[in-house]
Amino acid sequence: MGVAYSVGEVDHLYTFFVQWSPEIYKKHPKPHYHHREKQQKCHRVVEKKKVAVVSKHLNNRVSTAAKNWEIITVKDAKRRLSLSSEDSELEDSEYQKEVDDGFPVLVVQSQLLHDHHTKMLAAHMPARTQGYSWQLVYSTAVHGSSLKTLYRKMAGLDSPVLLVIKDMHKKVFGAFSSDPFRVSKSCYGTGETFLFNFNPDFKVYRWSGKNTYFVSGDLESLQIGGGGGGFGLWLDADLYHGSSFSCPTFSSPSLSTHKDFIVQDVEVWTVQS
Repeated sequence: MGVAYSVGEVDHLYTFFVQWSPEIYKKHPKPHYHHREKQQKCHRVVEKKKVAVVSKHLNNRVSTAAKNWEIITVKDAKRRLSLSSEDSELEDSEYQKEVDDGFPVLVVQSQLLHDHHTKMLAAHMPARTQGYSWQLVYSTAVHGSSLKTLYRKMAGLDSPVLLVIKDMHKKVFGAFSSDPFRVSKSCYGTGETFLFNFNPDFKVYRWSGKNTYFVSGDLESLQIGGGGGGFGLWLDADLYHGSSFSCPTFSSPSLSTHKDFIVQDVEVWTVQS
């Protein structure tokens, strides 16, 4: 059995044990007592037949702190001590639960996406992206408005990216690309690529299978989707002017309320371990 008592009685109880069994306690250093600050209690394991003696000794003390002790089983003492590690791990377990549930964890706060946005987007992203944090690769607010800078920030990446745009009409939309954006003479990407918007309801426009004009770009512009006389999403070199037309690649309508729009902010996120 174990005796649980307040931290303030450690020295007094140790002295008592030394006087009681000097042949044992004088040969060993002062025992170490575990305690939790919230409960301010410790435990000491003694033989069952000696519990009554210890209890009587503590009850005879005048100190009010002596009222804080109780007789408990060793099993209960271990359970109480384990609460300390459980409390410290609670925050990590909650964080892991969010990851396990598919709720995305953003390394930094987004200026364009709220929690409900990211949760809905994550539900439509490929399984290979689930459980990983979202890292901000490019932001006009941080890096300035330049397509060239956007490409440079993508250099060396080997993971999918999420493009988020907010226009001057406060509409939020964008694209998920299976490949990081780069300068290319031909189209690249896979059927994982899709367009989306929040106007205000969330809608996803997946690959229709009609063509493979997923992503292409040069130093003058970035294009996503095409084949119908206009791009599903187009941005100029200054990331200032943009356009969005109906697009066969994703069977999508214009993503904004205006086919030609002025960009307010752009963010690009990558999803990786």
